[in-house]
Amino acid sequence: MMLTRAITGFFFIAVLIGALLLGEYSFVAFFSFVGIWSMYEFYGIVRSDQVQPNVVLGLSAAVTLSASIGAYFLLDTPLQFIFLTVPFVSFIFIRSLFQKRALPFHDLAYTFAGVIYACVPFLFFVALGFIQGTYNFQIPLGFMVILWANDTGAYLSGRALGKRKLFERISPNKTWEGFIGGVLFAIAFAMGLAYYFDSLPTWQWATVALLIAVFGTLGDLVESMLKRSLGVKDSGHILPGHGGLLDRFDGLLVAAPLVYVFLILVQCYGN
Repeated sequence: MMLTRAITGFFFIAVLIGALLLGEYSFVAFFSFVGIWSMYEFYGIVRSDQVQPNVVLGLSAAVTLSASIGAYFLLDTPLQFIFLTVPFVSFIFIRSLFQKRALPFHDLAYTFAGVIYACVPFLFFVALGFIQGTYNFQIPLGFMVILWANDTGAYLSGRALGKRKLFERISPNKTWEGFIGGVLFAIAFAMGLAYYFDSLPTWQWATVALLIAVFGTLGDLVESMLKRSLGVKDSGHILPGHGGLLDRFDGLLVAAPLVYVFLILVQCYGN
C-alpha cells in the first residue's frame, strides 16, 4: 500500500509540474480537467436516494464555463462567452419540473454546489497563471509548493508536538501545534521561493503563504466535513493509494480564490 501510494504520488506530482512548465495550454487543460473531474467526484459522493444532482447538465455548465475562461486567457476571446453557461443553468431548473422528485431543490442545491465548490476554485487557480497579463508558471507553481510545504510542516509538527485538537469533531488528527508548524513551514518556503521566483516581492509571497496555510487547512477541514457527513473515506479512486482528485486538492478549493483576490487588490492599489 505504501509503495503504491509513493509511486502514484511521484507520477502525479511529475504530471502536475510538467503541466505547469510545458506552457499555458497544458496548464489550462490540466487544471480545467482536474476541476471538472473533482466536480464529477463530488456528485458521486453526494448522490443518494434523497439527493440526485443533475450530473449531465451540471458538468455541461462546468465544461462551458471552463472552456470560456480558458479561451479568454489562451485565445483572447471576449470574457462575455462565460454567459454561454446561462442556458445550462436555466435547463437545470427546468428539468427539475419534469423529474417528479420529492425534494427537487435539494437536487438543485447539490448540482450548483458542485460547480461552486469543486470547479470554480480551479478557474481561479488557472487565472493565477495569467494574473500579470501573460502566462507565468511561477505563481501557480509557487502556490502548489507552499501548499505542499504547509501539509508537510503540519504533519511533522503534529506528529512531534501535537496535543491540542484543532477541530476534533471534523478531523481528530489535526492539532493546533501542527497548524502552527504548517504556517511556519509555508512562510519559510515562500521566503525561499522569493529568492528564485521574482514574479512577486518577498512580502507578497509571505502573505500568499499565510493565506494558503490558513485557508488551505480550512479547505481541508471543509472536505473532511463533507466526507464525514456522507460517511465516505475518499472522494474517488482515480489515484491509487491517494483517493480522488478532490481529496488531493481540498486545500486549494478555499485558498486559491482568496489568493487571487489578494493579488488583484495588490495590483489595483499598488505595492
